[in-house]
Amino acid sequence: MTELIRRVRPGDEPELAAMIRELAEFEHAADECRITESQLHTALFGDDPTLFGHIAEVDGSAAAIALWFRTFSTWDGVPGIYLEDLFVRPRFRRRGLARRLLATLARECVDHGYSRLSWAVLDWNVNAIALYDSVGGRPQSEWITYRVSGQQLSALAAESEGP
Repeated sequence: MTELIRRVRPGDEPELAAMIRELAEFEHAADECRITESQLHTALFGDDPTLFGHIAEVDGSAAAIALWFRTFSTWDGVPGIYLEDLFVRPRFRRRGLARRLLATLARECVDHGYSRLSWAVLDWNVNAIALYDSVGGRPQSEWITYRVSGQQLSALAAESEGP
């Protein structure tokens, strides 16, 4: 059995989109997932990439993904990585692929002088939490994550237009 972790490349978009949809279903949010292959292609391979990724293959089959983007720490003065999605297809779980993908991202940080690797996890995903604890990840319990989207985002944006 051969396992390979590599950077995503053009042509991976169908598998990436499929795994993102599988992740959305796992997170009970399939109705919120609207990603298209074209959007992925632009984000990953356009003139100004906003998304980066790695894919794990087992015997040539797409088994897992890590999709991420760069952040910037104003306190450290250097970039970091924010892991947006880490997903291992059910039949490939318990092989260490998620841990290897995290290690690959840690290597990206170290090799590029980035100061941190960050992510969020749903509070009910005990298997993921156990993995993150095992690699030395620590919950940032002093921070509360906020998001504004949909109608609220549009309403807030309208405030920038002035009275």
